[in-house]
Amino acid sequence: MKRESFKSRLGFLLVSAGCAIGIGNVWKFPYVAGQNGGGLFVLLYLMFLVIMGAPVLTMELAVGRASKKSVVKGYEALEKKGSKWHIHGWFCILGCFMLMMYYTTVSGWMLDYFVKFTAGKFDAVTSENVAGIFGDMLSNPHEMTLYMAIIVVLGILVCAIGMQNGLEKISKVMMTCLLGLIIVLAIHSFTLKGAAEGIGFYLLPSVERMKEAGVGNVIVAAMNQSFFTLSLGVGAMEIFGSYMSSDYSLGGEAIRICSLDTFVALMSGLIIFPACFSYDVETTAGPSLIFQTLPQVFIHMKGGRIWGALFFMFMTFASFSTVIAVFENLIATCMDNFDWSRKKAAIINLVLILIASMPCVLGYNKWSNLHIIGNRDVLDSEDFIVSNLLLPIGSLVFLLFCVTKWGWGFDKYIEEANTGEGIMISPKLKNYFRFILPLLIIVILVQGLMG
Repeated sequence: MKRESFKSRLGFLLVSAGCAIGIGNVWKFPYVAGQNGGGLFVLLYLMFLVIMGAPVLTMELAVGRASKKSVVKGYEALEKKGSKWHIHGWFCILGCFMLMMYYTTVSGWMLDYFVKFTAGKFDAVTSENVAGIFGDMLSNPHEMTLYMAIIVVLGILVCAIGMQNGLEKISKVMMTCLLGLIIVLAIHSFTLKGAAEGIGFYLLPSVERMKEAGVGNVIVAAMNQSFFTLSLGVGAMEIFGSYMSSDYSLGGEAIRICSLDTFVALMSGLIIFPACFSYDVETTAGPSLIFQTLPQVFIHMKGGRIWGALFFMFMTFASFSTVIAVFENLIATCMDNFDWSRKKAAIINLVLILIASMPCVLGYNKWSNLHIIGNRDVLDSEDFIVSNLLLPIGSLVFLLFCVTKWGWGFDKYIEEANTGEGIMISPKLKNYFRFILPLLIIVILVQGLMG
């Protein structure tokens, strides 16, 4: 079977950026920035993105492009005879599958809120009752199952059509709309009374606010955010490397993906912070910021129904772009390893993901007393396994595979990464990649396990 490929470079960049751009950008980034003092956190985040995130991204892409296969077969094609690096490929697939066990539910929340704002459900709601709407949604398993299932069915349908005609074509349209929406929403936030104060909090560095949050805490938070924002470590990016052409260097493409990802993260803050300051809403609200804090802003805003609907449409696009990218990885892996047709792989994954997503849905109502890891509910337990274990450990494995003599080897990795025109990775970075970068990832891993 001939390997599929992207129709255009823009398609590759938008699909890859769509995988990276998700709830972590538009949900987590603003509240983590808020909790860690704003401006200096943003600067540290950008620094760590360049010295940590982008290099590991080139390694995942390199494994995919050099092998022209999904992650398990990719390792097998490049590893030395008799070595077992490909076993990690199966952990990557487990990670992607586990991510979809809860990500589809949260993506369903975004779609649910878009429908609620569009239908005017928030029109007559008071500030005191906003949190109640979120609570009512979580306590209703039928409502959550419906929206989760819509996300799963639509996501699988997009991938079932094919890589070029489905994933690439839909991602181009959706990402263009997402980027347009975020600019419109940000411009609107700039026009609000008191917006300048919110922008200043977000972007102007303040040593005082950094000290309040704790210097060490801010540095670790910036490392974590820069690392997790790109969805590295579970082969989600490797698959798109396997569809790439060799016309452009991986360093240049990684910078472009990181730039799009960062643009959305930064613009999300420019939407949220001016609005929060304008309506005197707490900026350090944590994960509840999106569903309980921001709706309070929209219900007091002129044209709030429209702006709320547009915001949650943007959130739905951001989360759905990740869903279809990860679905493509799962489907391609089944096609490569089991010789299934795309249609068969799509149907089997549809059934498996629908069933596997149910514990997360029920974890907020029927199974609300179920705590799997420590005192964590189902969603937090699944997220802990993926984010705190599989992503950092997986990134470390990709890194060691690419830069050590026991794996693929640094020289072969550099040759692949620097094939094509664009930004080149200097061979002088070898010792940094071999000794310092692994230590930074281990710091994130240890920090995550302690959290």
